[in-house]
Amino acid sequence: MTDSAPRSDPASSSEPSEPAPSPGPVTGRGEGLGVFDKALLDRCISCGFCLPACPTYALTRQEPSSPRGRITLMRALESGDLTPDDPTLAEESSFCLGCRACEPVCPAGVEYGQLLEQWRDHQWQGRGRPLIARLLMAAVSRPWLLRLQGLVRRHARERRPASGERKRERPVSLMLGCAERGLYPSVSRAVRELRPEVAVPAGQGCCGALHAHNGDSAAGAGMARALGERLPGTVVTTSGGCAAHLAHHLGRDRVRELSEYLEATGHRPSGRVTVGGRRARVALQDSCHLRNGLGVTRPPRELVAAVAEYVELPGAGDCCGAAGTYAMLRPEDSRAVLAPKLEALRKLDVDYVVAVNPGCLRQLRQGLRRTRSRTKAVHLAELLAMAARSEPGAGPGTEPGPGTDAGPAAG
Repeated sequence: MTDSAPRSDPASSSEPSEPAPSPGPVTGRGEGLGVFDKALLDRCISCGFCLPACPTYALTRQEPSSPRGRITLMRALESGDLTPDDPTLAEESSFCLGCRACEPVCPAGVEYGQLLEQWRDHQWQGRGRPLIARLLMAAVSRPWLLRLQGLVRRHARERRPASGERKRERPVSLMLGCAERGLYPSVSRAVRELRPEVAVPAGQGCCGALHAHNGDSAAGAGMARALGERLPGTVVTTSGGCAAHLAHHLGRDRVRELSEYLEATGHRPSGRVTVGGRRARVALQDSCHLRNGLGVTRPPRELVAAVAEYVELPGAGDCCGAAGTYAMLRPEDSRAVLAPKLEALRKLDVDYVVAVNPGCLRQLRQGLRRTRSRTKAVHLAELLAMAARSEPGAGPGTEPGPGTDAGPAAG
């Protein structure tokens, strides 16, 4: 499958097309192909509440590029009314960000994320899977490659327990994200700085989210279970996308995103982040899967507000366009999704924007750099560690000039 050209901006068209009501479940021929879980597919009532929440529908105003329209395509595939090699099926399975913004607004409780995984499991087989996705999936499937990143980039490592140190009754393990340990090793180091009791077991592999979102959900589930066996106790992750994937397979009681864990353990942020002697103005970009999949929005905001002047970013819950491999598979569409967010940040003129997912962090940094913004993108763990270091006797101060490359987020 080849990547398509970027979609046209609906504002450039004199008469944007109005969405036509989608038909109900397709009756089709026979029992269906068995691509989708019928109970999940039939749950959609074609009401259209999902349309305003969908970022790709916002770009095109075309029904097939909405969750309702895509479910209609899924039904047509399942019934045999569309053949598996239909170009619209290939295009729309790729164009979807998988942000799951449609799920919280759906009155019927459609689990669109699972349907999308099933769709790509069928659609993205063999050469139907984008080459970049195949290469990335092959890379993260090799634990020795992930460990090599740590040797070079110095992510957090397990410390040797002191003599006589008591073993924790309920161990807590930090999951090292595949991309994060190589691109942003300072994030895991910041977590250990904030909470030294969190263990960092060696030999961690990938959690499998990359596979699940790119057409191999069976492998993704197996990788999640394998990682769960290697990480004892509560699993803490600094990636919203990984948190949602692991929680689905290991159970919600075992998995905590960093802000959740800090809140649950009564962590009280210390110090403050300042710029030019004043309290820094800081916005936050939600992780789509953390927000839409796990419903976590309040804890990261309260942590930011404890150490800086929190400023709500308009559209903070809207996808930034990173969406795992999406920014690499469809870079032009990814930038189009990001553009309104960059404009909102320009108007806010904040010092920092906080991310709770490494993909979002990469997307924001690249976009801010491209637009020559003075705003810096940092991970939540980095911001809290910056604040803690400002306390007397806590070590060297950290008050980098916003908009520069040399700062806490440089990794």
